[in-house]
This record gives sequence, structure tokens and C-alpha cells, in this order.
Amino acid sequence: MKSIIKNTLSMMFSVALAAFFLYFAFRGKDITVIWHSLIDVHWLWFVVLFVGSALSHLLRAWRWKYLLHPVKENVSLRNAFSVTMIGYLINNVVPRLGEFVRPYAMKKLEGISKSATMGTIILERILDIVTFALVVLTVLAIYAKPFGQWFPSMAQFQWLFFTGSIVMMVIFVLLFLKADVLFRFLKKFLFLFPKNLRGQMDKIFESFLSGFRAANNTGNYLMIAITSVLIWVSYIVLLYIPFFIYDFPARNGLNFGSAAVLQVASGLAFALPTPSGIGSYHSFTSFVLTKLFSVDAMQALSFAVYTHAVGFLTTTVLGLYYFIVDKIHVGDAMLRNEGNGSV
Repeated sequence: MKSIIKNTLSMMFSVALAAFFLYFAFRGKDITVIWHSLIDVHWLWFVVLFVGSALSHLLRAWRWKYLLHPVKENVSLRNAFSVTMIGYLINNVVPRLGEFVRPYAMKKLEGISKSATMGTIILERILDIVTFALVVLTVLAIYAKPFGQWFPSMAQFQWLFFTGSIVMMVIFVLLFLKADVLFRFLKKFLFLFPKNLRGQMDKIFESFLSGFRAANNTGNYLMIAITSVLIWVSYIVLLYIPFFIYDFPARNGLNFGSAAVLQVASGLAFALPTPSGIGSYHSFTSFVLTKLFSVDAMQALSFAVYTHAVGFLTTTVLGLYYFIVDKIHVGDAMLRNEGNGSV
């Protein structure tokens, strides 16, 4: 019951936040003009972006296979992709809920314990945070010029952003090589938790470590690093390609670096607890395009609507397909999580 109330409140907050950002993005805009700009886009662009978006998610599933390797060798890429897409589908409705459904789905498809799977999901999120910070610092170091109109002195601090990038790379490596030391240190503070929670917290720490032990295999570590980089590169490419739909390179001089800057805004937008970035993505993306790159406000919003719609439809269509084919039941997943009091 508590879980249902919590999820309901979370959903209400997410919807309210999305509504706020949608109002901010569409305020004063002619919806009819935006609609016509969307339907005038050739269908082939949708196919290209749909396939590209699916491939970016396949890269995530591919990396997840390596994170799961210490728990179970030779996890099917098909099943990893299926569970990944199902998680995205659920997150489209209730942010973060998909992360609790994924362990249930993986247990059903591959027989892996839910706690071990959750450990790799947490590791996945840590990797995303660290690599995103690396992307942000690198973008600020290399493409400081667009931000110069807001912060004229930013160019003087490029060396600091480069230094930060190197630090984040070191942290990325240490997360794997020194994970045991880190979690042993954290476990010393378990006494701060109530006695009835210490056993559960200890299990959670162990499940986290099971994910980090992927680094014990040098080949796994290398592939995790490569796929982590490729994931972010694919995201930037998926923002760069649609530039040509609206002729941004010719009209506004936008290039791959501009797409990298836009990816920073996009990443921040999706970090907010709105359903699938609805509203926050539209606001952040259109704001950066207009304020940093002088793109027409209507075209900027049309770009945001189109790219978000393609991504949303990709996760929804593929997620629904695997959800139905693999017979996943969200209610069962949540009841079992609530019933055993574990992740």
C-alpha cells in the first residue's frame, strides 16, 4: 500500500513538473505552425532516427551484458535489450519505476537474482553520472565559445575544464579498480542504520560489488569503457543528424560540436523527474538552440518536439513489443519487491 501511495505521489509530481516545463516551452508559440513543420518532415528522416535510437539502446544492452558477466556469463543480448527497452517503457509513464521492473524481468528471462541485477543497474547509473560529467567538462573545455555570451570570462577557465575531464577519467577507472576498498569503507557506517536494516544494507553493498567485479576481467573493463563512450557519441549523433532536417548547418552554422553542447542540455533535462523528459527536454533544447545558436524560436521548438517524439516512440514501440512477447507483469514485479522488502 505504501508503495502504491509513493508511486502515485511521484507520478503526480512528475506530471506537474512536465506541465510547468511544457508551458514554459510553448508559451507564446503558434502550435499550428509547429504542427505543419512536423508533418512536412520526410518520413525517411523518422526511419533513420528510429533505427539510430534503437541502436543507441542496443549499445546500452551490450554494455549491460559485460556488467552482468560476473553474475552470469553469456547473458543473451536479445534478453538484455528486451529488459532495457521494457525499463524505458515503464519510465515513460513513471520516472525511475522501470529500474525496479528490470530486475524482475531479468530474473524471469535469465534466472539472475533481482538483488544482483539491481547491483548492476546501480553501477550502470554511476557510470552514466561519471561519463556524463566527463562529457560536460570536455564540452565546456573544447566548446566554451557558445557560452561566452553568457559568461565572457569562461575561456580563461578552459584549463580547469580540461583538468576536470582528466579527474573524471581517473575516477572512472578507480570506480572499478578500487571498488572493494570503497565499499568496505562505506560498510563501516552501517551502524548508523537501524538494526533491522543493517542485514539488508549489507546485501545491497554486496550486490553493488558484484557489478563492480566486472573489472576483474580486463576484457570486460575495456569493453565497458568503449561502450560507455559509444553510448554518448551515439546520443550526440542523434542530435546532429536532425540539424539537416531544419538546415541548421547552413543557416546557423551548427556542427557536431553544437550537437555536443546540445547533448549536455538534453542530459540535464532527462535527469529531471519528468516522464521521459517531457517538457524539460523541450524547454532546455529550444532554449539552448535559440539563446546560444540564434536559431529561430519556432524552429528550435519544432526540432525539440520532433527529436523527442522519435525517441519516445522508439522506446514505446520496442518496449511494448518485448513487454507483450516476454509476458512481463508490472504488478507482479512491484508486489514481489514490496513483499520481500528487497530490491
